[in-house]
Amino acid sequence: MANKRDYYEVMGVPKNASEDEIKKAYRKLAKKYHPDLHPGDKNAEEKFKELNEAYEVLSNKDKRARYDQFGHAGVDPNFGGGAAGGAGGDPFGGMGGFDDIFDSFFGGASPFGGFGGFGGRRSSPNAPKRGTDVEANLVIEFEEAAKGCRKTITYDKVEECSDCHGSGAKAGTKATTCPACGGTGQVRVTQNTFMGVVQTTRTCDRCHGTGKVISTPCPTCHGKGYVRTRKSVEINVPAGIDNQQVLNVPGQGNAGTNGGPAGDLHLIVSVRPHSLFERKGSDIWCDMPVTFAEAALGGEVVVPTLDGKVSYQLREGTQPGDIFKLKGKGMAKLNGRGYGDQYVRMVLEVPKNLTMKQKELLKKFEDSTSDKNYQKSKGFFEKLRQKFGD
Repeated sequence: MANKRDYYEVMGVPKNASEDEIKKAYRKLAKKYHPDLHPGDKNAEEKFKELNEAYEVLSNKDKRARYDQFGHAGVDPNFGGGAAGGAGGDPFGGMGGFDDIFDSFFGGASPFGGFGGFGGRRSSPNAPKRGTDVEANLVIEFEEAAKGCRKTITYDKVEECSDCHGSGAKAGTKATTCPACGGTGQVRVTQNTFMGVVQTTRTCDRCHGTGKVISTPCPTCHGKGYVRTRKSVEINVPAGIDNQQVLNVPGQGNAGTNGGPAGDLHLIVSVRPHSLFERKGSDIWCDMPVTFAEAALGGEVVVPTLDGKVSYQLREGTQPGDIFKLKGKGMAKLNGRGYGDQYVRMVLEVPKNLTMKQKELLKKFEDSTSDKNYQKSKGFFEKLRQKFGD
């Protein structure tokens, strides 16, 4: 723990950062250090791991509160809330909750729960609880974003232990009712205070609030009932998805506890830039180089699109910067609402390395032209004369 950097420093946010600020910082840095974008870069890989560890804590309200008060010790799975003595503790953090940490430091009940009736009503320790959400990253090509695709994503998640089926007890054994709290998960404590004798309730130290104790923990999950595994799932990426959009995959997050549903997988999609096209909403833009002759005379040119090459008839006298539209040749709109358009911008390419003969021909051509051939030049020089005289 001593060598770990401060999580707020890792993410580059202040300690009072909002949830949105933390999420935005994570997405920005995840894109910067993602291993898929830096193959073979061990430094980027380590920074990515460090970033994910920081985000896992700061994006969770309970873990963040523990971290803010106790630092890395507050979220260290090896500190407090042991697995063998009870039903395994919290599979997502390794600790029995804020009350257990407070007790381990100060030996008394947490000031946030159960004091003189101000703490509110606690939920049952064995009530079903939804699993937490998981975030992962996916990098796709520009064309895949335009047309949609199926991808296999591999990520880490928490699942129910297959050997003990979530009980935390070794196969052939089972958990028993905690003798300290009688299975309630809470114990009542009488304390002498300046206000007199006060009774408080706190999480049972023996079972850590589960109401059960395990004599012989499962060797696979060490009594937790849950294990962290590497999971692969095939994802349908819809056509039209944009860079840094989040794709929600229901039920593919961390497993719930006590029969609760699993959380969701939030997939952050990164779209690689294209060498020819630039996306603006559902439309795409493309710069098209044309020669002087093509622009002046007009004619048929070949234009690239996401569906392949198409022919387009340039009008005579096309100017640099002129834009024409190919209707329906843009990106698919999400949820099947049609397609955007493709806009093609004309870029005049001036020839280089001309031969003497070519230069002579161009000179003759220039001498043969008049003001009517160059309307913009004519207008410009007329304004110049009006402003400054001959």
